[in-house]
Amino acid sequence: MIAAAETLEGRVVVLSEDRYCQIALGFPEAVQSSHFDVTDFRVRGKIFATLRPKDNRAVIKLAPDEQRLLLETSAGQFEPIPGSWGQKGWTRVWLEQADEETVRHAMTMSWRSVAPKALR
Repeated sequence: MIAAAETLEGRVVVLSEDRYCQIALGFPEAVQSSHFDVTDFRVRGKIFATLRPKDNRAVIKLAPDEQRLLLETSAGQFEPIPGSWGQKGWTRVWLEQADEETVRHAMTMSWRSVAPKALR
């Protein structure tokens, strides 16, 4: 893994994969798991974020209205996943452009979207 603000194949990385994982695992009862070749982060069995290290791709789960707001306020850091997954709120995080504070805020919304009410 690379540290924040280092380079990856000539690109400056603002948020490292390691830091993304630390943020995800900082939520109550968050655990790291995997499916296929993707690392995922779950709370009580429900996925709220993923990371695919081989291509530095991260994804979070948002409600569609949260996704729209995030796209408006943080242009260039996020984009909807193509197709029906994106229409349901699944959103790509561009780690090489995303700042930690914005990702933490977005991931909080993501975690809250799947965490049981008593845990929130």
